[in-house]
Amino acid sequence: MSTFLVEFFGNGITLAMLGAAFAAFMAGSGSAIGVGIAGEAAAGVITEDPSKFGQTLLLQALPGTQGIYGLLTAFVILNRVGIVGGSGPANLTLVQGIMYFAAAMPVGIGGYISAIAQGKAAAAGIGIVAKRPEELAKGITFAAMVETYAVLSLLASILMTFGIPQ
Repeated sequence: MSTFLVEFFGNGITLAMLGAAFAAFMAGSGSAIGVGIAGEAAAGVITEDPSKFGQTLLLQALPGTQGIYGLLTAFVILNRVGIVGGSGPANLTLVQGIMYFAAAMPVGIGGYISAIAQGKAAAAGIGIVAKRPEELAKGITFAAMVETYAVLSLLASILMTFGIPQ
């Protein structure tokens, strides 16, 4: 079985690059969905009261941070393996490649799920702004609570990445 894996993936660098792509793609996809959910709610409010654009835009932007976290993790992985800012790709073992791929999973999966959940919370906050614009801070707080888990996912991925022996 390990011979098949080596033949299929080559060395560990392929898996490390797949891990970086996974982190960026999954977290970015979740952010796109979350920002879209909040944007739909914001557009409905703006049709009734265009003066609330700034408040709704702020809430719509919140689910976009997970995509940034995924991209940051991808850059860290690519930097650690020498693809970005290094002297060329490192000669990683298959086990190291698997470790990099595994390190990308928390921010990829956590970012995807939390961005969608944050988009829903932000949409609810936009509903608050529609009826009580003075309560914007409460809407932001509800949406920002979800961010905690995105940050924990980012932290787990970064700590795992830096824990992989070179």
